[in-house]
Amino acid sequence: MPVPVPMPMEYTSEPPHSEILKVQGINPFNAEAPTSSLVEFNLTPEDLVYCRNHGPVREFDEETYSVTIKGGVGKELELTIPELKSTFTTVEVVAALQCAGNRRNEMGAIKPVSGVGWDSGVIANCRWGGVRLRDVLDHVGIQPGNSHVCFASYATLCQDDEFYGSSITLERATRLEDDVLLAFEMNDEPLTAEHGGPLRLVVPGFLGARWVKWLDTIIVSTDESPNFYQQRDYKILPPTVSSKAEAKALWPKYPCMTSLPLNSVIGSVILTSRTSLYVKGYAVPSPTANVARVEVTVDGGKTWHDAHITYQEGRWSWTLWEVDLDDVPESGTLFCRATDANGEVQPREGTWNLRGVAFNGWGMAKW
Repeated sequence: MPVPVPMPMEYTSEPPHSEILKVQGINPFNAEAPTSSLVEFNLTPEDLVYCRNHGPVREFDEETYSVTIKGGVGKELELTIPELKSTFTTVEVVAALQCAGNRRNEMGAIKPVSGVGWDSGVIANCRWGGVRLRDVLDHVGIQPGNSHVCFASYATLCQDDEFYGSSITLERATRLEDDVLLAFEMNDEPLTAEHGGPLRLVVPGFLGARWVKWLDTIIVSTDESPNFYQQRDYKILPPTVSSKAEAKALWPKYPCMTSLPLNSVIGSVILTSRTSLYVKGYAVPSPTANVARVEVTVDGGKTWHDAHITYQEGRWSWTLWEVDLDDVPESGTLFCRATDANGEVQPREGTWNLRGVAFNGWGMAKW
């Protein structure tokens, strides 16, 4: 494991950040959108896309920026973005990008957790444009015995390691039905530096920690990435582990996170009369199936009311929903839950873990 380098305070040259976001951390800049604003849009506008950083944001020239592919048949290959665009077919996929720590503050209310304090706005649903990773790997050739594809960004500084890195299995990288992209567009516009431009990885259905920003290195390998964020972070440890000291020896024994669980959140609650509510929210699919149903309750789960799904686009998008409720008390607590196409139901309680990741208890709001 590389020895982490001290974090220089080189944040003065960052591009302007959205003023709409709720700032949850400075240097590195970490901010999320108000959930009430998020649920107003099928595709998340640029200024509402959350920012999750482990170092300073840097800007690069798209015409000269390149990615190096290693571990293929023959020599390593370096491709600029113009070369990627001219060599491979550009495709699009709609997918929700979600931080593993989404709703961390709710888990932290159960028991203290380690990580940036996030509410429920660390998610964005976007149309990503780029070239298929499997097309690039076919182009360079895969050596027999390799089973992982590792991704790295040396382009900017990093808090906990010499670079930011992650990996996915070769099987997932080349699966025909699910496009993993080397993306240079977001919502039909060039990908900005704030969100990993000019080139980032897009892994539909996987948590944001695997979607490496400012991607500059790809290595086809026999092993997972050795990077800190693959090996010693973004893992779900048992709830009995309650300190960093206890966790230290356990990180290598638990698998890295890939997908996040079935989830739903209440985005806004509007009192339309003394006894009527209009509610909107979002839901995200489970690793195995899309959202099929969202329900809400005002009596703690005794009675459930079906919400109307207003948006869902493909396998990996989020689901937006809304519901009108009548004959409700003048005040109370509202809960929501999602069910996927396989019949899996969002649990009432989320399971606590030290890193505060993958929280998916019923969504809740008071009115």
